[in-house]
Amino acid sequence: MSPVASLAVLLSTLSVTLLLVRGSPPGPVVVCRSGNANCTVTNAYGAFPDRSTCTVAAVTYPSTEQELLIAVSGASAKKQHMKAVTVYAHSMPKLTCPGGPGGQGLVISTSRLNRTVSVDVALARMTFEAGITLRALLDAAAASGLALPHSPYWQGVTLGGLLSTGSHGSSAFGKGSAVHEYVVGMRLVVPSPVAVDGYYAKIISLDEEDEELLAAKVSLGVLGVISQVTLQLEPMFKRSVTNRIVTDVAFEQTISSFAATTPYGDIIWYPSQAKVVYRDDFKLPITSQGQGLNDFLGFRAQSTLVIAATRATEELSELTGDANGKCAQSVIQVSTLTLAGMGLKNNNGGLIDFTGYPVIGNQSDMMSAGSCLRSAPDGLLTACGWDPRFRGLFYHQTTISIPFANITGFVADVKQLRDANPSALCGTELYLGFFMRFVRNSTAFLGKTEDAVDIDITYYRSRDPLQPRLFEDVLEEIEQMALFKYNGMPHWGKNRNIAFLGMRDKLGAKLDKFLDVMQRYDSEGLFSSDWSDAVLGLNGKEVVVEGEGCALEGLCICSIDDHCAPGQGYYCRAGHVYGEARVCRKVETSVEDNDGRAESA
Repeated sequence: MSPVASLAVLLSTLSVTLLLVRGSPPGPVVVCRSGNANCTVTNAYGAFPDRSTCTVAAVTYPSTEQELLIAVSGASAKKQHMKAVTVYAHSMPKLTCPGGPGGQGLVISTSRLNRTVSVDVALARMTFEAGITLRALLDAAAASGLALPHSPYWQGVTLGGLLSTGSHGSSAFGKGSAVHEYVVGMRLVVPSPVAVDGYYAKIISLDEEDEELLAAKVSLGVLGVISQVTLQLEPMFKRSVTNRIVTDVAFEQTISSFAATTPYGDIIWYPSQAKVVYRDDFKLPITSQGQGLNDFLGFRAQSTLVIAATRATEELSELTGDANGKCAQSVIQVSTLTLAGMGLKNNNGGLIDFTGYPVIGNQSDMMSAGSCLRSAPDGLLTACGWDPRFRGLFYHQTTISIPFANITGFVADVKQLRDANPSALCGTELYLGFFMRFVRNSTAFLGKTEDAVDIDITYYRSRDPLQPRLFEDVLEEIEQMALFKYNGMPHWGKNRNIAFLGMRDKLGAKLDKFLDVMQRYDSEGLFSSDWSDAVLGLNGKEVVVEGEGCALEGLCICSIDDHCAPGQGYYCRAGHVYGEARVCRKVETSVEDNDGRAESA
């Protein structure tokens, strides 16, 4: 074992022993130099995909719908561009940065619009303000004996934010796992070019009979600011969870049948270790025994010193080209996760958290996690692992939904790439490997177009945008394969720029319907930006940003060597399995293939 590998194992083991239940909550995502003026806006990770800084003229914090109306009206009267920003801002793309003249926009924080508005237990419906966090929403519903049918797995999102990006859990049953499928009413504040009752803004109220609700459910924040949302809930129930580990031999043949028989199941694939973890997850009556809790290890507060050291070890592996170091680290990390039940707790507060499967608990306690958010400040001794205030985790995330009809072929192709170089995907296993959840064809105009397997792939990102990573070409080929060969749809709140290429063609007539509503709600484009125009194919804006090293950050697909890092031996080459892919590959320039291209080192 190399020195880097040995250190990786030590740090992985140490990080587990130092997992804590408390930690510093995240810092603000809007920072101003003068009161609430002259501000910069970022996201939870401290960087947008293009590394640019978002500056705005001001931020406002409305605490009522009336104050929200006044804020939108004031900006609308001045033709000032606006964007809503949530308390933690967990979207990776530049959703929260206003368009218009640089630095002159307004951001409207929903952090104080975080209350429960009403509850109808008989109809199992509740109305919430859009800035309420998922954790607070689940707790409020549980207090009334109600449960949200599905949710994302991370509690640090708000209701308005998760709806705007189409966020979801995992299920191919019924309406599926997307939260927006359970929206039965919504109130938005939108700009108006003329005064309405003295305001250059108005409140729009939508219910199930309004087709415009299908645009508002998943809107990317371009229609206005969501004020309130009414959700269709159901009586509280329990879930039984068992994580089952098997070899990955022919597992791709089982994905569709597993999704069809497991109401809340998901799959984690660790390709380099040839392991698959099936989460057998079923609904139980509320009277079932068990007070289990989902406190996923990766979402618990951890020692910032250990996380920083772990990151430094991964950077050293990258610098020295030591794939074995990452592989050794991933083995110990995966073993730790599985032995600890992925962070599931059988009886919250007991002496031993995890005592074995199944883990049974209330839906509100089992569906999501995020305990690193909930604590008093401790001087940043502990925190969420990606908190940008210390030199911790920093990563890209490729999240693409592949139709069920195509998933077998996709996995088979990834296996070919894996088999050609078994170490190439170890780095993804430090971040939960290939994480597969299930989603249904959506009624929302910007929702999923087919029943699909949503695949999260998280991997190392250098803090130097011109520094290539180990096996750069392999993950680029997988990304392009998923998007173009297998017709994948990107998650709106994640991904690098190239994931949003061709969205007009993928959405088809649904996009036309959305744009029609967008024109009626915001005819002057005050909630639009260069980013939203680019992904929606408007105003001649382009998703691709070409330049030196642009392919390394996913700002372009390479077409010339300078899009990679030729000075460091990375050249633009065709994919090995998906020949139409163009990827940045580390090559030995002294060896040429039959086409005159350099072969892989």
